[in-house]
Amino acid sequence: MAGALDRLLATPAGNILIAFVLIQVLCVIAGLIYPDQFRYLSPSNISIMLKAIPTLGILALGVGLLMISGEFDLSVGSIYAFTAVVCSMLIAYGMPAWIAAPMIIAVGAMISMFNGFLALKFALPSFIVSLGAMLFWKGMIFFVHGAQAIRFEGSEGFRNLMAGKLGPLEMPFVWFLLLAVIFQLVLRHHAFGNHIFAVGGDRAAATANGVNPAKVKLTCFALAGACAALSGIISAARVGSVTPAQGGGLELQAIAACVIGGVALTGGRGSMIGVFLGAALIYTIQDVLLLMRAPGFYLDIFVGALIVLAAIANQLVGGKAAK
Repeated sequence: MAGALDRLLATPAGNILIAFVLIQVLCVIAGLIYPDQFRYLSPSNISIMLKAIPTLGILALGVGLLMISGEFDLSVGSIYAFTAVVCSMLIAYGMPAWIAAPMIIAVGAMISMFNGFLALKFALPSFIVSLGAMLFWKGMIFFVHGAQAIRFEGSEGFRNLMAGKLGPLEMPFVWFLLLAVIFQLVLRHHAFGNHIFAVGGDRAAATANGVNPAKVKLTCFALAGACAALSGIISAARVGSVTPAQGGGLELQAIAACVIGGVALTGGRGSMIGVFLGAALIYTIQDVLLLMRAPGFYLDIFVGALIVLAAIANQLVGGKAAK
């Protein structure tokens, strides 16, 4: 156990773990000293955090896998909103949520996979292809439904599965934790995880060793789109409605969570533990600022500073690993 912890602390994810623990300790101390002014430890605040963190976190897990493979998808925020709107419409038209949700998650996977297909087929930067897709699907939301909000009317059993409780834990957080564990196990203990690191680190070397980079990258694109759709459906079930404008900026926050969590922008390095902590840290900072009644733009300042510091730390750790 001690050896595993030492290895973790020697990685970029270890840096964010230290920062996350320190911030949590400070928040807990402040909550104990000023329980009325700083309600960080109140049951309602903890419940809200456990519900809200997965909105970014689940989406960030898919983005993290894709970034480790060396690609980007800026359309995940639009996929998040588009799939939630379409899923809500299908349920309103009478389709059971148990059928609509898996189908729409598959749609999210196909949208992102198509972005990857275009990027790989025509040797285009995925950043540019997905930027166009982001704008396209953002417009499609208004095309299929307009600017009005739509209620999410799934059955009680479905809503409980997506956004209910499992003992003391909120179901959105359970989904987030479960996916983080599965993806981490795949990355570290499965051949496909080795292939993701290989194609992200050195595509030519991966090809020489019999890995099919296109297949690996397309699978990662599909997982990123599926995670975006799942996050959108969970959010819709939790809130009970969907607005066409939701999801704006989530793609950049997801990339920020990945970078803060130690994922290399150049691909080939990262972990789901780091992405998990990165997403949790971003929302913790947002929560602290809300409790302190600070202006909203403070979040951008803190997250922007964290991204730069995390990128520097990742570079330093990566340089030591290379030596």
